Amino acid sequence: MKLMNTTTQEEITKFISENNIKILNLCHIPEDGRLRTLSFVATDKKRTEEILQFGERVDGSSLFKSIEPDKSDIYVMPRLDRVFTDPFSGVPTLNILCDYLDENGKSLDISPKNVLDKAEQKLRANNNIDLKALAELEYYVISKQTTEDLFPAEADRNYHESTPFSRFADLRSEVMVTLANIGIATKYGHSEVGRIVGKDGTFMAQQEIEFTSQGLTEIAETVPIAKWVVRNVCSRHGISVSFSPKVSMDHVGNGMHIHLCVMKKSKNVTAGPDGTPSLEVQKIIGGILKFASSLSAFGNPTPVSYLRFIARKESPLHICWSARDRLSLIRIPLWWSFKKTSSEMNNCRETFEYRAPDAFANTYLLLAGIAVAANHGLKNPKESLRIAKELRVGESKSKGRSLKTLPFSCSESAINLEKHRHYYEADNVFPKKLIDKTIETLKSFKDSNLRKNIANRPEEIEKILVRYLHYG
Repeated sequence: MKLMNTTTQEEITKFISENNIKILNLCHIPEDGRLRTLSFVATDKKRTEEILQFGERVDGSSLFKSIEPDKSDIYVMPRLDRVFTDPFSGVPTLNILCDYLDENGKSLDISPKNVLDKAEQKLRANNNIDLKALAELEYYVISKQTTEDLFPAEADRNYHESTPFSRFADLRSEVMVTLANIGIATKYGHSEVGRIVGKDGTFMAQQEIEFTSQGLTEIAETVPIAKWVVRNVCSRHGISVSFSPKVSMDHVGNGMHIHLCVMKKSKNVTAGPDGTPSLEVQKIIGGILKFASSLSAFGNPTPVSYLRFIARKESPLHICWSARDRLSLIRIPLWWSFKKTSSEMNNCRETFEYRAPDAFANTYLLLAGIAVAANHGLKNPKESLRIAKELRVGESKSKGRSLKTLPFSCSESAINLEKHRHYYEADNVFPKKLIDKTIETLKSFKDSNLRKNIANRPEEIEKILVRYLHYG
């Protein structure tokens, strides 16, 4: 997400002058995970230099639920290495990602990025391990059918479909090119399974864009910016889009699967010498499975998130792991065991996949929670390896086994987070007040009867689907 090699104030002001930049945007990502913007005229050099040096004061209580209105002032401070031109503005505009600072000029303790920074530091200091990650971003493009469908296709048979049976390939390509132009590398894009033709003439086609592996902070920033790009490209064409985990109970939902790569001394140690998951990976898997019921508090933050689990349409439900089974919570994808990876190539071809999250998650907090779980697994090897052994499925000995399920509601996730909060709060990685507010927010949905309401009160479920269509 760098513009050339801009890392200093002088380089940025020079770029602004040479490229006739008229507007400077300070962009930031609060707890809801949606990109926010504060705009300044950039034609006054002294004013621009002041903004780059000091940032600006903003109302923190409008960005974070745990900040009280009587002490709401915080700062947004530009990060000079996270700069990109705005491809959607009608005038030449430069966007700069920002950190949140408190009244003393230090990282705001409840800032999602600050939480992730601390979680990563703890994981690295305790285990000499770093995690890289990539995300699969799924979404539905939504339009109105104004003409006869010349090439009708079956519902939910859209996976890797080509034109003319699949629609919006050009739009998806435009998204990918736009992402590349602002410095976000993608692994690939394709049409996904979902294809919905509504009775009111609404047509929905599911898409997926997968990103290349990056450090946790980089991928945490990539997801909200990519959602911003997708929405703006669709808006340009008069078409809507939804990242909702569930747009229809009868069709597949949108997940945001996270692939993880375990790095030690810059080497991928995800695979062991025999080509199976390494001991480090098995410990981390054990840790994530132990934390799975509370990780949903960060990875699945809304009632509609749990409709995706309950409906079971290509989504996980049981807390387990396996090789290649897409209904497992953690999956070991097929690796290139027959090919050697050149040192010049992406060294994260071996990954393991955590399939529970959706795109409504704040990716900073989700990945911070995963890092905490990974640290616990590595620091408690006997427990984590036992969990990994007990919860591996797909072998004959696993048949008939009773497995615990993921939560069925925000209310249940809140209860599980309360049980596990001491793990997240250890060493003040997750501040107590952030956990308090997360639990309070989850409980406020009052959705403990969500599973029953699917059959008994379908009109309420429909209201939830509509309410969250453009959330996150």
